[in-house]
Amino acid sequence: MLGKLIAGIAGQQVAERLGSGNGAKGAAMGVLAATIARRLGPAGIIAALAGGYLLKKHSEKRQDAAVPPTYGAAPG
Repeated sequence: MLGKLIAGIAGQQVAERLGSGNGAKGAAMGVLAATIARRLGPAGIIAALAGGYLLKKHSEKRQDAAVPPTYGAAPG
């Protein structure tokens, strides 16, 4: 029970940072994430974190490639 409360509060904070503005939706996401993490176990959680990290790096690389370079601009 305590884990679900903590996950709900964490989810609410994530929802506020992402700008969805709905704390109840974020709290529900947090409880759902805690339930899924409990089912995955330690190895599944590590795999999910690694996958999220790789997805973040891939999206950053695609964003950097989409921005055209500026030639002749003054440095600084």
